Amino acid sequence: MTRVQVIGAGLAGCEAAWQLARHGVPVTIVEMKPDRFTPAHGSPLFAELVCSNSLKSDEITNASGLLKAEMRELDSLIMRAADASRVPAGTALAVDRERFASYITDALEEHPLVSVDRREAVSLPEPPAIIATGPLTAQALSEALGSLPGLRKLSFFDAAAPILERESLSEERVFAAARYGHGGADYLNCPLAEPEYDAFRDALLAAQTAPVRGFEEGLLYEGCMPVESIAARGRLALAYGPMRPVGLIDPRTGRRPFAAVQLRAENEGGALWNMVGFQTRLKWDEQRRVFGMIPGLERARFARYGVMHRNTFIDAPSALSASFETRERRGLYIAGQLTGVEGYLPSAASGLAAGIALSQSVLGREPVTFPPFTAIGALGRYVSSPNRDYQPMGIQYGIIDMPRERFRDKRERARRVAERSLEAIRSVERTLRERRGVEV
Repeated sequence: MTRVQVIGAGLAGCEAAWQLARHGVPVTIVEMKPDRFTPAHGSPLFAELVCSNSLKSDEITNASGLLKAEMRELDSLIMRAADASRVPAGTALAVDRERFASYITDALEEHPLVSVDRREAVSLPEPPAIIATGPLTAQALSEALGSLPGLRKLSFFDAAAPILERESLSEERVFAAARYGHGGADYLNCPLAEPEYDAFRDALLAAQTAPVRGFEEGLLYEGCMPVESIAARGRLALAYGPMRPVGLIDPRTGRRPFAAVQLRAENEGGALWNMVGFQTRLKWDEQRRVFGMIPGLERARFARYGVMHRNTFIDAPSALSASFETRERRGLYIAGQLTGVEGYLPSAASGLAAGIALSQSVLGREPVTFPPFTAIGALGRYVSSPNRDYQPMGIQYGIIDMPRERFRDKRERARRVAERSLEAIRSVERTLRERRGVEV
């Protein structure tokens, strides 16, 4: 049988390889680590999480939660790993980075239909193949992608938040709670009074930032906006953004603080904590100084500083179909953040869709389709629909086809969207299982 190449072992590439192997198609993963790393990566493991360890909401009435439910129905490897490596984060799905990546690496390396070729891909692979090299695609392959007819490459800037060592926090100043009390006391909170907030914002705005090559404020992605850029929007931008104190009561005062910085567990043992929403491009010594002004972080030790890097994505509507196949080169697919889907799970979902589509093509079977009222189908439609100002997009209800009937409230509508979507996804999975001869 034809062996498929998957270029890149990030979330999209790993999910694509898993789906191909799951449907009986041999696959070779081409991955340049550990011989070479991108500026944002440092682990030899597959599916390394760079920015945050949170995969966002796991509630079915949220678009992100709906996407997770769809992927679970289709036996997603990424969701298997996430569920197996989960750490407390309220209603969000957050994972232990190393356990998550190890689970995925082991599952693929041990699969009898999967082989791994540790080298850098410097040219376009011959179809059938999937390119899932991410927004930091190495220069040689990036230039080769530019040879595809009609393909245009764009850029935006992404940032990661600092990670702190738990034992270095001032326990007398922080308290455990979740906003609105959702999901238990899974976050650590650093409360700020109004004068402390103002002093912190002033210092943040005056701090030195690290130069980022080609940086332009207008190319920032809203979902990973550096905290200093949010602060520059106005005095209360942080207090209504990543430092909003809603639903939090400081046990020392019995009152809601003026603002609060939240910390989320990074690993299962709780030794490392992420500064939620504090992506930054501050110089490292400035991060120690300015973030040390936050109550509870006066003596904080940084396990990882916040960083910023330039990301590249293609003008997907000019080149891709809804199944992530290139229009001008049949059998060649592009998946992941390189296509302009934004976020861990949307990236993985694009790899899932591409892997399923290519598996059915290689096996000579009719394609299966994901309707645009499903989250997976909505992502495929977004990347393939004409768009003169194409920009990265995560999963949200705004791109999912809504039912026409009227609803009493948003939660009732969300439940109906989920019911309709999962019914369609289960139908797709039944078809795929029947084709593999698996008892339904």
